Amino acid sequence: MHKLLNNLKSLELNQYRDEFAELIKKADYHATHTHGLGKKFIQTLKQLPNIKPDNINLTLDSIKIGNKNQLNAIQQNDLRDLLMSFHPWRKGPFNIFGIQVESEWDSSLKWKRIQPHLSPLYHRKILDIGSSSGYYMFKMAEQNPRFILGVEPFISFYYQYLAIQHFAQIPQVYTIPTRLEDLPQINNYFDTIFCMGILYHRRSPLDFLKQMQYLLNKDGELVLETLTIPGEDEVSLTPKKRYAKMHNIFFIPTVNCLRLWLEKCGFCDIKFISTVATTNKEQRKTSWIKTESLQDFLNPKDNTKTIEGYPAPERTIFIAKKKCN
Repeated sequence: MHKLLNNLKSLELNQYRDEFAELIKKADYHATHTHGLGKKFIQTLKQLPNIKPDNINLTLDSIKIGNKNQLNAIQQNDLRDLLMSFHPWRKGPFNIFGIQVESEWDSSLKWKRIQPHLSPLYHRKILDIGSSSGYYMFKMAEQNPRFILGVEPFISFYYQYLAIQHFAQIPQVYTIPTRLEDLPQINNYFDTIFCMGILYHRRSPLDFLKQMQYLLNKDGELVLETLTIPGEDEVSLTPKKRYAKMHNIFFIPTVNCLRLWLEKCGFCDIKFISTVATTNKEQRKTSWIKTESLQDFLNPKDNTKTIEGYPAPERTIFIAKKKCN
């Protein structure tokens, strides 16, 4: 049984038990049986060594789980191969028994931009939409929140999370391999929602923002990070076909347009945190992804443009409240 089901009562979610049970049953079945990679990944998980880390440090930029001296050279090589098989590792980095998992994104840089502006996460109920390998959830766990739920529909990322949790066993962190739209409508529940790198994948961004507002409790806080384009006008870009080689990009607003979206959806106390151009320091090709990365998405003659001629990626962070006093 998924460990989340065992704790629904203590999390005041017991009324949704049947809905969560059905969702988890369907999601886990898809992740382990119907998805081609799932069948492979479940076997890989079973091969991970049952070794308890003698140290876990969530404060480091590269989250540390165990020490190198806990494994011999053969065990290290075997574990590296097992972890590598879950590629592409998009979010990280992690250091697992001395094995440095160099993810495509150095997610510590984004966390450093966000963390100083957050309300304290102690004892908060948190939702992380598109939680990937769980890097940000593990960083949140350092502050001892009551509950962190990640939703991650991409199978390889979900199994990366399971691989990390196999060793880390952080008790209040959960992930379900599903989409936000499939969750029970647990309105007025979460204290904090993290939505990072998701909004531009939505065909209806305002509907998506409104859904998150419903999920927050009356004092809840939304942490929103998304692509934006330069400009002062309240407008957004709709790429004709692809943006930075991504096909599922629908709306990229200016910062002022993004603020207006939040206002229209009823958010208040809207705080602009930063707009930062994506660089090769933050997003880069590594042996742990085996795919293209930022350098392949930009115009080789003008790195202020994407390969398609649009403004190069920059990412904006807002933090907003559901309701103001």
